[in-house]
Amino acid sequence: MSGRSLTVVRRGALTTVQDPGRFGHAHLGVPRSGALDPAAAGLVNRLAGNPEGAAVLETTADGCAVRPGCAVTVAVGGAPCPVRVDGRPAAWGAAVRVPAGAVLEVGAPVRGLRSYVAFAGGVDVAEVLGSRSADLLSGLGPAPLEDGAVLPLGPPPAGGPGPWYEAVPWPGPPVELVLRVRLGPRADWFTDAALRTLTGRAYRVSPRSNRIGLRTEGPALERARRGELPSEGMVLGAVQVPPDGMPVVFLADHPTTGGYPVIAVVREDDLAAAAQAVPGTPLRFVTGAVTRTGA
Repeated sequence: MSGRSLTVVRRGALTTVQDPGRFGHAHLGVPRSGALDPAAAGLVNRLAGNPEGAAVLETTADGCAVRPGCAVTVAVGGAPCPVRVDGRPAAWGAAVRVPAGAVLEVGAPVRGLRSYVAFAGGVDVAEVLGSRSADLLSGLGPAPLEDGAVLPLGPPPAGGPGPWYEAVPWPGPPVELVLRVRLGPRADWFTDAALRTLTGRAYRVSPRSNRIGLRTEGPALERARRGELPSEGMVLGAVQVPPDGMPVVFLADHPTTGGYPVIAVVREDDLAAAAQAVPGTPLRFVTGAVTRTGA
């Protein structure tokens, strides 16, 4: 290993390359993908001196470890976690200089679920349909990291770390996840009692959640109609209800079509918090008066 690249020493439970994602391809069946917590990904990029859209590493649950082949400025953010360089503690949420050949260890989050790692110059894997993001559903983009994999880094930014070089405030992972929703477009497939249950009862984040969807545990939602819908378009934040009655919130790698009814759609601003909600986190869906929107 040499030059502007990094070698994966420990891949972690799931570490992927992510940028803002693929836009404009849903009609071809290609999801957006991209960082589940885009604000965190953008902020670590600014700390490292990159444009906000540079590709970063997104770790899940237990971090990762990498060895850069060149001296590089790195920033780790998102879910708070221990950071070490060759075994010595380093700053989280601030720019850190990692010498060539040193091991950068990103530990398991102490709160939250997903941490983000930016390298000056960005992770320079090949673009697919205009994005470097890994898409776990379609398989587009780079595969999840494996031990021993070598990833190229882009040229260092001309200006180096910018005005965000020092530590900055970060939003904390949610103790309770509150998702604001607009009911519909298939709210009429559910009973009035189900609509009241969705917005009036407590749920929990299921350990079966992933980048495709945040699954829930709690009271089942009763349908007013039987049968299935023809497959129709799905949007980011759609709350789809499969036959078990448990709401599923579609995240970045969600399918572009589906046949289960969508009872509501979560505001996109709330999805970053959903990305950081660990299994068991209390969850509430909230809205104004329970009224049906267009079918």
